[in-house]
Amino acid sequence: MQPFKKPSGGYSLLVFPTTPGSGVPPNPYRITYTCSNLAQIMLESQLIGGRSALRIQLLSIANIWHFNDAWESGNMSEFVDKDKMPMHMGHHYQTVEEMRLAEDRHKKKYWRRWGPYLSERQWSTVREDYSGNGDAWSHFPHSHARMRAFRWGEDGLGGISDNHALMCMSFAFWNEKDEILKERAFGLTGHQGNHGEDVKEIYFYLDSTPTHSYMKYLYKYPQTAFPYDKLVAENAARDRNAQEYEITDTKIFDENRYWDIFIEYAKDEENEDEYYIRIAAYNRGPDKANLHIIPQMFFRNTWAWGVEPEEKKPGMKGEGEKVVHAKHHKLGDRYMQVSSSPGVSEDAPIVEPTLLFTDNDSNYKNLGWGENKTKYCKDAFHEFIVDKKEDVVNPDKEGTKAAAWFDFQDVPSGECVVVRLKFSNRVEEGDIDEEAFDNVIESRLAEADDFYWRISPMPMADDLRNIQRQALGGMMWNKQYYGFIWDQWANGDPTQPPPPEERKHVRNQAWKHLYIDDVLSMPDKWEYPFFAAWDTAFHCIPLAMIDPDFAKKQLDLLTREWYMHPSGQVPAYEWNFSDVNPPVHAWATFRTFKIERKMYGREDLDFLERMFQKLLLNFTWWVNRKDEGGHNIFEGGFLGLDNIGLFNRSEPLPTGGRLMQADGTSWMAFYCLSMLNIALELAKHRRTYEDIASKFFEHFLLISDAMTFKSTDGDTPLWNDEDGFYYDAISWGGPWQQQLPVRSLVGLMPLYAVLTLEPEVIDKFPSFKKRLEWFMENRSDVANRNIASMKKRGKGDRMLLALVDKDRLVKILERMLDEDEFLSDYGIRSLSKYHKDHPYSMVVNGETFKVDYVPGDSNSGLFGGNSNWRGPIWLATTFLLIESLQRFYMYYGDTLKVECPKGSGEFMHLGHVAEEIQHRIQHIFAKDDEGRRACNAGNEMKDFDPYWSELVPFHEYFEADTGRGLGAEHQCGWTGLVAKLIHDTGMSCRLPKTPRTPSTAAAHYFDEVWGKAKRPMHSRRGTGRSIGNRSDIGDGDETDGDDAVSVKTNVGADEERDSDHVMEQVTSQLGKLEADGTIVDDDEYEAGLDL
Repeated sequence: MQPFKKPSGGYSLLVFPTTPGSGVPPNPYRITYTCSNLAQIMLESQLIGGRSALRIQLLSIANIWHFNDAWESGNMSEFVDKDKMPMHMGHHYQTVEEMRLAEDRHKKKYWRRWGPYLSERQWSTVREDYSGNGDAWSHFPHSHARMRAFRWGEDGLGGISDNHALMCMSFAFWNEKDEILKERAFGLTGHQGNHGEDVKEIYFYLDSTPTHSYMKYLYKYPQTAFPYDKLVAENAARDRNAQEYEITDTKIFDENRYWDIFIEYAKDEENEDEYYIRIAAYNRGPDKANLHIIPQMFFRNTWAWGVEPEEKKPGMKGEGEKVVHAKHHKLGDRYMQVSSSPGVSEDAPIVEPTLLFTDNDSNYKNLGWGENKTKYCKDAFHEFIVDKKEDVVNPDKEGTKAAAWFDFQDVPSGECVVVRLKFSNRVEEGDIDEEAFDNVIESRLAEADDFYWRISPMPMADDLRNIQRQALGGMMWNKQYYGFIWDQWANGDPTQPPPPEERKHVRNQAWKHLYIDDVLSMPDKWEYPFFAAWDTAFHCIPLAMIDPDFAKKQLDLLTREWYMHPSGQVPAYEWNFSDVNPPVHAWATFRTFKIERKMYGREDLDFLERMFQKLLLNFTWWVNRKDEGGHNIFEGGFLGLDNIGLFNRSEPLPTGGRLMQADGTSWMAFYCLSMLNIALELAKHRRTYEDIASKFFEHFLLISDAMTFKSTDGDTPLWNDEDGFYYDAISWGGPWQQQLPVRSLVGLMPLYAVLTLEPEVIDKFPSFKKRLEWFMENRSDVANRNIASMKKRGKGDRMLLALVDKDRLVKILERMLDEDEFLSDYGIRSLSKYHKDHPYSMVVNGETFKVDYVPGDSNSGLFGGNSNWRGPIWLATTFLLIESLQRFYMYYGDTLKVECPKGSGEFMHLGHVAEEIQHRIQHIFAKDDEGRRACNAGNEMKDFDPYWSELVPFHEYFEADTGRGLGAEHQCGWTGLVAKLIHDTGMSCRLPKTPRTPSTAAAHYFDEVWGKAKRPMHSRRGTGRSIGNRSDIGDGDETDGDDAVSVKTNVGADEERDSDHVMEQVTSQLGKLEADGTIVDDDEYEAGLDL
């Protein structure tokens, strides 16, 4: 066979005329297409002999040459050695990033040792609060952060650290107008914001692989003085009925007077401890501007507290003018090596760095606490650069904190300045080779593109692919080191003044066993720089798509003995570990297990069994602590829904009595079915789990019965027949009960508790089947009355277990799919719009309690007022509704259709209803036909400015009527669920604000998605001007001079991916769409027979 010649254009298609499973044949042949439409290529390929007789593989130019080399040498093992290759949908494949993950999994290399584990905010956290009254916001304010050593962590802009945050790296900037060096993100505390805490900076997590072999971060830094005081004062002047005053409202970004600062990280191909770091800052303004870029390397302060021997104190020292050598007793030798930077223009002089050194210790004098304990302090770089103080940095070039100071003067409008440095366990001889340096970053970016293509190979709009990539990248960036040892935190440190005695009784006194020293998935590293138990469960769904090992680790940690309370309770979050979060971890465990098996072909039964055993403890805690009367009606407290109820559900009712919660009981029924699912899966390998499966089956039926049936002792059911809805109820004992008719998400949650049992599974477990039949025969009072379908079989001869029968399901959906109640253009409201004109209120002891429809920011101070469950859309709870509808569809199929939306005259089966809701969620983020994103709330700059329009924010929740983003602005945690929705239904998603028709579902993608030009190749000259034209750093195609910000996946590269894997997914998914227009992956949800 002759070597392939590099095609002049188009795509090279390798065709293997062989039967499936026979391996690589001796004579593959190549077809070159010059068309730019991948869909056309796939269709034409299918015509050549038929799919059953062809193995089709679309290769990039680089892979074609690689294939040739392997062919000529006779070494084809990496193409055919399938035992070493992961599997997707029955097909083996592998990317470089997956190989790194495998090496890390098997501890051959520790690719995850270094990553974005540095918090965005350590100040004003509970861990740093040593006050007597528990006011964490005031005890350690932002003004202290630059001069006061942190006890439990570190923070910084766009930073990294090792997995214990012993050594950190971040970046500081100064525009010569700010009063302080910009070292960390500024925001309002819970006391200052009219809707609670809120970051007031603009930054984006653009990209990251699971091993952090490639990462990209963008910070938009104003060129004028940062409006610290104005942001505080204006928000203080606003009440809860007004929107927050944001930094974009200050007009500081007008005329583009800001810097776009891109920070890229790339790990060495072989050395997992070596980072190549490139900072590229673009002057977007109309005039020349000055910028100081200061990369900083520092040790977390572990030595000042008297808990570590003095001889273990780390240190760093300068070696020459461009190298900092650090030593740590655990990490060994580390180096920060910087390069000279190109001048601000082609004829400008090179910019040389200045190394600065100090210690990461508190400046007691500047804090007003007396004399300093060290000569050189944490805020030395601020004082040296901004305040021009000469004697504040260590002239001996040693300490525990170091920086390389680059001073760029008179940077022309539109130009870019670049800083390159290496952060490694070795030092490069001589100066850094800029071209080789950039090649490493280019290679890691290409590998990241390849990895993300493998995750979502289906044809979809560029915009959706961009949203998904940023969502998943943001989830990777939201990893953070979290350190907390209760004993040391509660009792204080030997070298510090003892904390006030009353502090021990403010919060978390029951959690003495906590010893946390891990990298955890955070909801948002600024607004929520701490783990939240139920958030973590939802994080694991999209995390499992790209890094199932990390997802499993998160779930495992929450149930380990140094996290989980001896009683079995899972810690909620640091403000109150004893708060009760919904029991979603069994569901997340099984979904993570199933996603890994489906996408990677790995079945981690050890993980599943280990989690199941520990979840049994948690389930027992729920039964013993939250079912006060033993009637299978559960309370639970606020259950993560903050202000959704009439009263604060975490406190005793002002009416007296106890609250019987529809959501608490629904969650427990959901918990039962999740445990049943796991038990059946484990029973396929260990038959003893059949007995446990029977236990959860019966427990579910009893909960279901209690929630619906009025028993002989006078208990009132939570179902209201007249309204066709579930409500909470107050019980004063005996017949003295009252329902609270608030139409909220609480009444939709009974839909969560649904499970289909496959007939093959039931037949496989005779003991379970026998117990099931015994229960139906001997407890017919419960079985027949229970709305779970016990005898009637559905689609595929499945059996249905559910809290709601068909009649109640239809009644609930009638409200849920009513656009005047729950259904919004952007998802499912958390409170019915009915309450806009019909608020519900109750007067108790002269005080009026009221629930009304509030689609945007909270008008209530409950739980700090920074979240709102009285109208807005939340992705986590909507995601569970979508899955529930899909499960119901798996049972009812086409036999049950409902009007969606109500009054439209269009009837859909529940699979289509689920898909419609998924599309509406995606419409929050996707551009409509005018180019607007709903989450941007009509902001012209964000929607249409080329430097903003491709940047996607991921808010905590969303205004119900407009889709405007609310709450935390980098909540890639559970809002990252949109990545899974795009993965599942992005191919069929129509544009926002367009009617739903079969034609728009598919034509939008096949007509528009693939007709994109391939990414141009760019020069690698080591100058600021050449970097300014590189689209992968942030600017446009050098052929037309357009320097619009580009953060999307490279479409050209995507089109050149391996189509063997693509064809498997395309064939499967398109087949489902062709059959009934629905994509529901049955095998992702329930326990089934192994395929």
